[in-house]
Amino acid sequence: MHAATDILRLTGGREIAGVTYDEQTIARRVRELGLEVTEQYPDGELLVLGLLKGSFIFLGDLVRSILRPHQVDFMVASSYGSGTTSSGNVRLLYDPETTLKGKHIILVEDIVDSGNTINRLVRLLRERRPRSLEICALLHKRIAAQLELEPRFVGFDAPQQFLVGYGLDHAEDFRHLPFIASLNE
Repeated sequence: MHAATDILRLTGGREIAGVTYDEQTIARRVRELGLEVTEQYPDGELLVLGLLKGSFIFLGDLVRSILRPHQVDFMVASSYGSGTTSSGNVRLLYDPETTLKGKHIILVEDIVDSGNTINRLVRLLRERRPRSLEICALLHKRIAAQLELEPRFVGFDAPQQFLVGYGLDHAEDFRHLPFIASLNE
């Protein structure tokens, strides 16, 4: 765990409430998720589809922990802007170029909270007729009223706080933190 002075240095002096998940805890759980995915998909084409930008660090660590051949591609969607709550307006900014039909698809998300983004993307991906579709979320707040598809692979049940670090941001800041922390609002 980082000392308070290290945390302040890493955040540029901005206040964070505290470390929620340290580096070692995250690394251990991501390795476990990679093994779970490996066991779940012994055969067939597997595409790990990262939802940018928040999932990029998690995705990088996860794909190195999946011990079978697989492909990687990305989607970019936005529903936050610079706020700390979802706007509810999900915009798809980049669509994967990889063919999805007939493949096992794992949509990798940094955090599931309102469910707006996941619901929109699940509907879109199902239209492309994959062999299967599952969600792998690093964090799940379990507050969405109704999800089109409940995540099959979950790293951690997240507290009801605004979290940053390990790819998660607030207005594009804090992604660089090697741990996940709650932000003073």
